[in-house]
Amino acid sequence: MTRVGFIGLGLMGASFATNLLKAGYSLTVHDTRREAATDHLAAGATWADSPRAVAEAADVVLTSLPGPPEVTAVVLDPETGLIAGMADGGVIFDLSTNSPTSVRAVHAALAEKGISFLDAPVSGGPKGAVSGKLAIWVGGERGAFDANRAVLDALGDQVAYIGPIGAGSTAKLVHNSVGYAVQVALVEAFTAGVKAGVEPLALWSAIRQGARGRQRTFDSLGEQFLVNTYDPPSFQLRLAHKDVALACQMGRDNGVPMRLINLVLEEMTEARNRGWDAQDSRAVLKLQVERAGVAIEESREDVQAVLDGDR
Repeated sequence: MTRVGFIGLGLMGASFATNLLKAGYSLTVHDTRREAATDHLAAGATWADSPRAVAEAADVVLTSLPGPPEVTAVVLDPETGLIAGMADGGVIFDLSTNSPTSVRAVHAALAEKGISFLDAPVSGGPKGAVSGKLAIWVGGERGAFDANRAVLDALGDQVAYIGPIGAGSTAKLVHNSVGYAVQVALVEAFTAGVKAGVEPLALWSAIRQGARGRQRTFDSLGEQFLVNTYDPPSFQLRLAHKDVALACQMGRDNGVPMRLINLVLEEMTEARNRGWDAQDSRAVLKLQVERAGVAIEESREDVQAVLDGDR
């Protein structure tokens, strides 16, 4: 069976590595904190002291890292990076949310060494990482994808080849930035309705039954916004800010105006300046509540009762 290496045992990566072990892969792991690998080592994984050591022990390496700078350092450091240890014909899948421009540069550097680099960002959040119910969008050489798809199938149930290098990252940035923009627009109108005198739960219950609401666009408001609880986070604001910033950069790189997405980024920047980095990404919605001068804080039980009413 393919020897697999994994780097980045954070909120998502730890679950990915666990699922690779469950799938029966021989796994070598690395993280900036060895203690992050405690459970994986107990389950049969092997520890490596550097990305280079991971590459020397694996045919396929997956990375799950915070962003472009970390990916570039882990992959291209001439002394300790994957490029220093991976053999000709090796394959790297980057599961991180990355910049299309950055992944193309990394891809070009590795291609000179005969190493395939594919961007393979994921969508599904921490719960999806645990359950394996998540999408993985892949860009890069089709042959390398086809030959090693089974490794990705151990992580997600919706693995899709999108196109050449950078295509996966582009799909992820489009998906995430649109999602955050929709949330900001929803709450802008929602707070206006509350300010006009409609009780929040009644308004939410009503608009969910409209044409747009029946597509479940509004259901996301029930998780953090309606209950006014943003901790513990499902996905931290600082990470969401990074994703939207990358989308804005993608627009600049391609000469495409991103007016609404840039506004979303400004909202997120203001929220970060409030000290909300570690809160859930939807904490940005508190800014609009504050501007509108309304109070929205329903009980989880009442919110769930609305959802259960559909069934």
